[in-house]
Amino acid sequence: MTPEVAPLPGAVGLSGLQVYPWGTDDGLHGGSPHLHLCCSEAYVVVSGRGRLQTLTVEGGAAELPLAAGDVVWFTPGTIHRAVNDGDLRVVVVMENSGLPEAGDAVLTLPPEHLRDPDAYAAATSLAGPDGRPSEARARARRDLAVEGFGELRRRTAAGDGDALADFHLAAAALVQPRVPDWRERWERGALAAAQRTGRRLDALAAGRAEHLREAGVHRLSAQEEPVLGMCGFLSPYLPERAASVSPR
Repeated sequence: MTPEVAPLPGAVGLSGLQVYPWGTDDGLHGGSPHLHLCCSEAYVVVSGRGRLQTLTVEGGAAELPLAAGDVVWFTPGTIHRAVNDGDLRVVVVMENSGLPEAGDAVLTLPPEHLRDPDAYAAATSLAGPDGRPSEARARARRDLAVEGFGELRRRTAAGDGDALADFHLAAAALVQPRVPDWRERWERGALAAAQRTGRRLDALAAGRAEHLREAGVHRLSAQEEPVLGMCGFLSPYLPERAASVSPR
């Protein structure tokens, strides 16, 4: 029997990211500004240098420098933009593995592209003329997101409290149909992981240790060909590719 592969610790998602080196109209280089609605995210900077631009209700517009060894994380609702100042590479740790992959992210597109799911899907599609993912399309949607991000920053700096509120409501409306699927993924992933810990604590409190017999070691390789992500070339560690490397 093939041993069951355990999820990553805490049922997190893990990806390698090479932030886009592509230039933008504002003179910077990098990825598409966006936010997550349910999941916190962390960057572990592996090499290079860059910046993380953020926009929140409480903190307004801010910018953090990124260099090798830095770790930065942010909670849902944080609009963030990875800026590449020189071969910026990070390991991305995402809360609730499965939810980000199922769409827990909305790009800061101008309002006309946020009015309904069809408009948003058309603006964010990566499909080129041949139907395959296209770098040209990735750059086009990134540029739209930078345009919308710039406007949100300008409105917020001018004291317009409705700017972020309107975007938050539009983002929530876009993802609302996906919530039942997200709930199922959360129940199978992060909630199940927390419940397993609870059962282990119960066992230890009762002086039992049967669960330690289930120990195992697992290995997960990065995806061979990077895909076009929102922030850059993404090499996700896909759970379905994991393998057990020791008997149980």
